[in-house]
Amino acid sequence: MTDELLKAIVVSNEFNLEKIAGAVGINRKYKWEDTLVLSGAVLGGSVRESEGKYVRLFHFGSLVFSNCSSGEIIELVGFLKRIDRSVNDVNPFEYADDYRIEVVTGSNQLIGNDCMIVPGAETFHSEIVAIVLAKSVALDRIETRIDRLLDDVEEIVDNLHRGSLTVSDEHLARLSAKILGFKLDTLSYIRLADKPGITWGSDEADQLYAKMSVVFELSERYSSVRHKLDTLMGITEVFGGLVHAKRGTKLEWAIIILILIEIILQVGDKLK
Repeated sequence: MTDELLKAIVVSNEFNLEKIAGAVGINRKYKWEDTLVLSGAVLGGSVRESEGKYVRLFHFGSLVFSNCSSGEIIELVGFLKRIDRSVNDVNPFEYADDYRIEVVTGSNQLIGNDCMIVPGAETFHSEIVAIVLAKSVALDRIETRIDRLLDDVEEIVDNLHRGSLTVSDEHLARLSAKILGFKLDTLSYIRLADKPGITWGSDEADQLYAKMSVVFELSERYSSVRHKLDTLMGITEVFGGLVHAKRGTKLEWAIIILILIEIILQVGDKLK
């Protein structure tokens, strides 16, 4: 194996790997942790000189390309869009990252932020790097969306400072659904807390995954995301309590007004 340039992007919330595989003539069942690899003739219509090029599809919506140009990546994303309409082909590079694996005979293994130097190529090198890159770009998108959600919540808090509570039950429900969706993405889809299967059968693969996870700060970013989600959920619970209290106050006033009306009517009847 020669030098390899891997590029990861995320273009969907979730891929239906079996549907995509079936469309290219691959008939098999895919589990959550499985990866679909497209190479050779399957890529022939989208890339020039497909030898040595491939794309890994992860169920949580990430793609990792090997030695493909930007134009080829756009072609491949368009190809996937025709199979799966949920694929975002408008701005496929919105969340992207590159990593290079260089083979230098006789060297020691060196792992940097954007390049890894190895004395000899092993098949698990590109697989581990691809897995980490795929998780990292998927996490990038979640981090951005959570920050946007925090901005929305900040507007509600600012209104509270002015004595105004404008959030509705429907808005609260949407906020809660987004937060739970992010939790589902990070825990169940991206499986940030889980090691890939290849690490269980190889100490070298396990060590490389641990080192790459540190380089891309997967654990720290995962903890930060969980903390933000817990904070958001706590805030929405407070909002919910305030909304219910406000509704209860309105109900109490309505009852008081009805009682007053009843008393006035009774007094009016006695005065007649």
